[in-house]
Amino acid sequence: MSRAARIIALLLATAGPGIAEGQVFLAARPNPEFTIGPLFVRATVRSEVGAVTLDILWSLVIPPTKSGAAIAQDLYLLWPTAVAGGTTTAGPPDPALAGYVKDRGFTPIAEGRLPLFAQSLYRMGDELPPEPIAGGAPFVTFVGVSGPLGLTSPVTYVRIPWTPLLANRTRLMDLRMEPSNLVKRRTATWIEDVFWGPRHALSLTFNEVRSRAIFPLYVEQRNRVIRLADDPSQLIVNFRDAEHLKIQEVFPSSARRRLSETLDSTEEISLFLDLSEGLVPQVLTVQFAYFRGLRSWAPVLIPIVFFFLGNLAMPVFMMLVRRASAEVASRVQIGPDGPARQTGVILSRDALAKLEPGATTYEEVLRLCGPNVEEHQQLATPDHRTLVYRGRRVVPEGRRRLGWLATVSRWSLEQHEVEITLERDIVTDVQARVRRSPLAQPQAS
Repeated sequence: MSRAARIIALLLATAGPGIAEGQVFLAARPNPEFTIGPLFVRATVRSEVGAVTLDILWSLVIPPTKSGAAIAQDLYLLWPTAVAGGTTTAGPPDPALAGYVKDRGFTPIAEGRLPLFAQSLYRMGDELPPEPIAGGAPFVTFVGVSGPLGLTSPVTYVRIPWTPLLANRTRLMDLRMEPSNLVKRRTATWIEDVFWGPRHALSLTFNEVRSRAIFPLYVEQRNRVIRLADDPSQLIVNFRDAEHLKIQEVFPSSARRRLSETLDSTEEISLFLDLSEGLVPQVLTVQFAYFRGLRSWAPVLIPIVFFFLGNLAMPVFMMLVRRASAEVASRVQIGPDGPARQTGVILSRDALAKLEPGATTYEEVLRLCGPNVEEHQQLATPDHRTLVYRGRRVVPEGRRRLGWLATVSRWSLEQHEVEITLERDIVTDVQARVRRSPLAQPQAS
């Protein structure tokens, strides 16, 4: 065989699905001749989002040249989390499991037995309920307390006793457990928690042997790994109470989402396992939330609330802005002295000094004081008339100036009134009055 042909053959051999080692099922003897298929890792989540029930369902594919008795042996499962005690079954723990992990420097933290069932493929549910396997499957949960990186996360080692039902292709074996920390609450702001409720994330993995507590055991027993068969295998998450469920995100995008065909009010998310991925962990992650009560109406109530708040807040906001701007305008002046804040006609002292009784004429009064005047005349005395000039002025007091910026401590309102009496268009009398009163804001004038 040429060198190029050998390279191509090597690439095809390493790329084929038969190199899908790294799964967590182990045989009791090296180089097992059987495979696992199909395999279903199914998590069931309820609206209480407490303990999640996990079912690992599988069947063995035995070569036609072998019998079930020829391959009879215990199976083992390495699971990358701790196991809660809610699904344990009666029976003493297996001291051999604890001794095995102790010999390798690990510390057991929990022991017991997990429920093990045999489920018929053709008659399910009430017609033929799962058959419990006496004694279940013993397990040990352990951690590593030494090493350069310190304490490890807890993992579980399970022994699955051999039963002839394992070799029955019409049965699926079901190992049931409640893994700890399978569902984790996502960090969110208090506003998100109030309006949308707490959000959670759930992750199911396969080929996950990267844990510091699992990897040494996997490396030691990698020649006992049971490979997957060509039968379809899946990671499945069933969410009960689908009417109150909100799915935010599903990863990867190739995962399938649908309503369950067999369970009422259940949404199913599944991911087919790719045998060509080899040792790469395959992960199904779902971010979700359950909502009840007022949170069920949040998509409708929140826009309504913001609509009314927007319409109510705008007038209040504009009122506050007007008040604030008026307050600033009444206390702060920018620039030089600026134009006087006055209305009407205010005559200066120089203009009044030029009005001489007995000499100043009507035309001179209009020229000196302006044409904006009130004119009073009585029919009984047509030769007499009175000219009235009125004006108001807002005067700042207590000013402190720093360059172009000045502050005002208070304001006063001055009302000016000048009466000029004429007889035969000659000034006979001039009366000037000024009234001053305090003013809170200049706009009030």
